[in-house]
Amino acid sequence: MTATARIYKPARNAMQSGTAHQRWLLQFEAGRPREIDPLMGWTSSADTRQQLRLWFDTKDEAIEYATREGIPFRVEEPHEARRRTLSYSDNFKFNRIGAWTH
Repeated sequence: MTATARIYKPARNAMQSGTAHQRWLLQFEAGRPREIDPLMGWTSSADTRQQLRLWFDTKDEAIEYATREGIPFRVEEPHEARRRTLSYSDNFKFNRIGAWTH
C-alpha cells in the first residue's frame, strides 16, 4: 500500500512574525489507521512513514523529489496572510473609527 505524500508550506506559529525561511514540507499521510496497544493503552502504528518529514527550499524541489522517487503526492498552496498595517499613533487619531475604550 503506497501512502500519499502531502506537499505544503506549514503555517507559522504565534512566536514567528517574519517571512524569512518559509520552507516547503513533504509529509506522508497515514497509510493505515492507528491502533490502541492492549497492554499500555498507547496509540501506535506500524506505518513508520508518518514520522518522516522532508523540508525543501522550494515547491519545485519537493515535487521533483517526489516524482523522482515515485511517491504519489498532492500540493496544497499556501493561503495569503491578510494584514492590516497600523501604527501606534493611529490609536489616537482625531477621526478614528470606533468607540474609545479607555
